[in-house]
Formats: sequence, structure tokens, C-alpha cells
Amino acid sequence: MKNKKPVVIRLIILTVILAIAFTVGFIGKFIDFDNIDDIFGNVNGVKLLYLVCMIAGVLFVETLLVLLLGLFKPENHRARSILSIVSSMLKYVTAILILCWGLSILGANVSTIVASVGIIALIIGFSAESLIADVVTGTFMLFENQYNVGDIVEVDGFRGTVSNIGIRTTSITDPGGNVKIINNSAMKNILNRSDKTSRSVSNIGIPYATDLEKLEAAIPELMERIYANHQDIMKAPPKYLGVQDLADSSVVLRFVVDVDEKDIYTGMRVLNHDLLLGFRKLSVEVPFPQMDVHLDNKQ
Repeated sequence: MKNKKPVVIRLIILTVILAIAFTVGFIGKFIDFDNIDDIFGNVNGVKLLYLVCMIAGVLFVETLLVLLLGLFKPENHRARSILSIVSSMLKYVTAILILCWGLSILGANVSTIVASVGIIALIIGFSAESLIADVVTGTFMLFENQYNVGDIVEVDGFRGTVSNIGIRTTSITDPGGNVKIINNSAMKNILNRSDKTSRSVSNIGIPYATDLEKLEAAIPELMERIYANHQDIMKAPPKYLGVQDLADSSVVLRFVVDVDEKDIYTGMRVLNHDLLLGFRKLSVEVPFPQMDVHLDNKQ
């Protein structure tokens, strides 16, 4: 849980409501609430007091459980996903519990109501097909372990870290802090980049006049030196793959290094930086685009 302050404030408010309700209940020993005029038909003061206590109590327990779940920060992505799902389920369970218990307190026969609205619920179920699909898909994804909280995934071109998995939706946060909320039923063709080691790629140009054989002989030592300085990011020394392109102003060489997916862009920037400085120490200056102009002297 990123921000616990709103949850704590909510707990305080619910605690105050419960304290007031219990105080009124204690006073009720001396005041006959049953004789108070019924404002809502058969709903008297005692039932209203019970209803307030029930709602505040259930919300208090739900908020406390969410707060306690937020205190756990497991490293395992699977455990984080389960905590995220449980936190999401608590909200739905709380709403259903308040509804059913509240109707019971007000004197309604909940089982009769549920049976009588069965056909209506069936009709609503067909109209809420996408909602049901989201819930079912989310459940299957959890059991199939397709992705978890903390995994880096790509969905429809949007790449980011799974920050939350709910009953209906999944939240993905990109490196810029933008959050995309996707219905679980729309989580298709997922590319989970956290499953395997990723590769950072660096293409760097050298002048055509460079002695390529001499430079290639010095590259292995440069790769080892770069790796020694960045073992926190790189899983192995960078690899030189050879000439990638014969560009207009340079011969483009390609280098790759194995990294975790979360470090793929950091690895690329570090590799670019160290290759540039390393080549300069080898007296190889990275060229810039330039144009040769030839003038006709016959005039």
C-alpha cells in the first residue's frame, strides 16, 4: 500500500462512529427507543442503531484487514499477487455482507428476496457479461500464474510493471509513472518480460578509417572492464556481435549485455556511456553525420 494515511484516517472515523453508537446504546438502557415514533415504517430506533453499528463494524474490520495486508511486502511476486487479489475481494465481500446483514436487521427475509429475484439476477447476469468475464478471467489468470504483481509485461504495446491485480482489473505502471487500468478479460497476448533474462543493445559508430582489426583485438579487455564497473546491472560481460551496418558516416558496431528486464534501459545507457569513453581512450572518436562538398574549379 503506497499511502497508508487515508486508511488510518478512515479507521479513526469508523472508531469514532462505533464509540458514539455504543454510547447511544448504553444510554438506550435508560431510554426506550422502541417507543420512538417509527420514521421509516417498522424501522425503530433500536434497528437503526444496530444498522449503524453493523455498517461501521464491518467497514472497520475490512479497513483494518486491508491495512494489515498492506504491511506485508513479500519479495515473491506470486505472494504479492495473492495479497492484491485478497485486498480486492475484501471490498466486494464487505459490500455483499453489509447489504444482506442490513436487510436482515431491517426485518427483511434475505433468503426469500434472493429466491424471488433469481430470474432478474439471471437477466442482469447476461447484461453484465463483460463483468463476469473479467472476474472469471482474473481467477483463471491467478491459478495459471500467467503474470504477478511486480512482473514487467507488455500488453497492446503498453509496457510497464504490474502494480495491482484485482477481481475485475489489472493496473500496469510504466517507467514514467503512468498507470493503465485494463479489464482482466482484455489481458490477452501478454508478453511477460520478467520470465527470462533480457538484453540491452548498443549500436555505436566508428570512422571508416579506423583499423577495425586492431580495435577488435582491444574490445575483449574493454568489455571486461565495463562489466567490472557495473556488476550490479550486468549479469555477464557485454558481447561484441560485429559490424551491424555500413552507414553514411560510420561503420556501426553492435554490442549486447544480459540484464534483468527492469534494467534494460539502464543497461543500454551505461553501455553507450562506457563504450564512448572506452573508444576515446583507444583513440577512436565516434563520428557525427557530416557532408563532403566538392566544388568544380573549371569556372
